[in-house]
Amino acid sequence: MQKITIVGLGLIGASLGLALKQANLSNIELVGNDINSNNASRAHKRRAVDRVEGRLERAVQGASLVIIATPVLAIREVLSQIAPHLPEGCIVTDTGSTKSEVMAWAREFLPESVSFVGGHPMAGKEESGPDAADANLFRGCVYNIVPSINATETAMRSILGLVDLVGARPFFVDAREHDGMVAAVSHLPLVASVALVDAVSGARNWREMSRLAATGFRDTTRLASGDPVMSLGICLTNGESISHWIDQLIESLQKYRDLLSNTDGKELQDSLARAWEARQRWIEEAQAPPQEAIKVEVPKASELASTLFFGESLTKRGEQVLKRWQESQRGEPEPEPKR
Repeated sequence: MQKITIVGLGLIGASLGLALKQANLSNIELVGNDINSNNASRAHKRRAVDRVEGRLERAVQGASLVIIATPVLAIREVLSQIAPHLPEGCIVTDTGSTKSEVMAWAREFLPESVSFVGGHPMAGKEESGPDAADANLFRGCVYNIVPSINATETAMRSILGLVDLVGARPFFVDAREHDGMVAAVSHLPLVASVALVDAVSGARNWREMSRLAATGFRDTTRLASGDPVMSLGICLTNGESISHWIDQLIESLQKYRDLLSNTDGKELQDSLARAWEARQRWIEEAQAPPQEAIKVEVPKASELASTLFFGESLTKRGEQVLKRWQESQRGEPEPEPKR
């Protein structure tokens, strides 16, 4: 029997556990660990894991795969603690929202006998914790994959198998590129949401105004309801990229402020129309079939091995992604896209 350990049993960790249990994998034991014993017991009660191990080093001993689903700032400490206890050939991945710092920590602490593949599923909920966990949370979502320099084919197949099993779509990306892109489409909206709540709720008449706040305010400020510890980790580990996009947002807001003083209204109308069209295009592309919506970027990594942790679980799409990754390692040119 092979052992998968999930460290961190909040929304993401418990949802991964539920998704893996739903897949009815044979000869797999799911072990959970969480510094919060209440989270651990609730996740176990929901059957997101087969058993809970309170001591981190014992939780990872003998594990074939370790999934770190803690807040970003906790990942460094987890890696440092588990490194001496990981068996040779173990595969480690994470679900952190930023990747450059995480990849650096993996290089710092993990032995060469362990393969690290960074991960980041673009999924979430307004609610947090194992009680909000959902086996279908990742279905159809983009799952970022950032292999380390020593990632083996075994590790790649394992993580692609994991992504397949939970119903997500793999997206290979470089750590710095990942952090730059998510800063714009995920982290900036978070900061903007928090800033909006901060600005409006600080008004002297907020008590009266809040009675008028409806779906527009609720939808726009949803991200401010996220776990503050998670949000802090995102900001501290991706501050440079987020700051860049804050500057872009300030510039855009200044433009709209100037347009509001123009009584003609023509430029403002054109700008509003362009934004409407851009969002409509995004919505349409997001609803397109997966193979059209996502372009798989293939990174450079390392030597290849030859086994498969998840057996024959890879879908045809997963095998195609793996083949392209293998070809990139041998320096083979990618085939021309069909027209």
